[in-house]
Amino acid sequence: MENVLEIKNLCKKYDHFELKNVSFSLPKGMIMGFIGENGAGKTTTIKAILNIIQSYSGEIKIFGFDNRAHDKEIKEEIGVVLDDMFFPEILTPNDINKAMEGIYKNWDTKMFHAYLKEFSLLPNKQIKTFSKGMRKKLEIATSLSHHPKLLLLDEPTSGLDPVARAEIIQILQNIIEKEECSILFSSHITADLEQIADYITFIHNGEIILSKATNELLDKYGIVKCSEKEFKEIDKKDYLKYKKSKYEYEVLVPNKKEFKTKYTISVIDKITLDDLMVLMIKGEEE
Repeated sequence: MENVLEIKNLCKKYDHFELKNVSFSLPKGMIMGFIGENGAGKTTTIKAILNIIQSYSGEIKIFGFDNRAHDKEIKEEIGVVLDDMFFPEILTPNDINKAMEGIYKNWDTKMFHAYLKEFSLLPNKQIKTFSKGMRKKLEIATSLSHHPKLLLLDEPTSGLDPVARAEIIQILQNIIEKEECSILFSSHITADLEQIADYITFIHNGEIILSKATNELLDKYGIVKCSEKEFKEIDKKDYLKYKKSKYEYEVLVPNKKEFKTKYTISVIDKITLDDLMVLMIKGEEE
């Protein structure tokens, strides 16, 4: 399968944080959820992809080209929504349309106004009158209206109410169906990613912990709940992390089916991405 984005051994060092050999790839036409706690390195990675930060080592290829050597051409084909992105509040959507016409060769005014209508955004209203959800929809409309082949979304649903979040998730699903587009979707709201992501890449303390198909994670991984006696009978090779509570052990296993064939423990719960993050970050290893 062709990859739209390939990152190999990306390293970036700050005084109190470091990206360490970050490597993953995003196949064409797919949505990848990029998860991790706040400060794990999600935004730093996205800014490296965009050359907002440049003093890093490693290789980043977009559409098969080095992102530093072909920065201008690549950015023509990328749509971006950053968590700290903003438009001046005195502008209107019409003002943004005029500005973008001069930036992107493929800017589509008709498409932009279609999104404004779909999102119920008045083209002559100043942005300062928009709610947070409306501003985020405007950012998404802007990022989509030059027919990008890759969308980089950093917390696009953060701080939004459930209705606005659901609308944006539906929009992204429609984009994947209608356009030849791939999406890297960074979020700490993992329930959104469970609905939409084909792949999940998990970063912790600047390192990639795992990068797998979403259905593999949610279908194969599980949480075994057992007593201390039962836990001591489990081979260390058959689990990843565990957490001890007052009454039981919660054990993260990478393959529920194989575990069931080997052990008599009957309680194996389905896993959520939240469960996975908590156990991988806070869980213990023997």
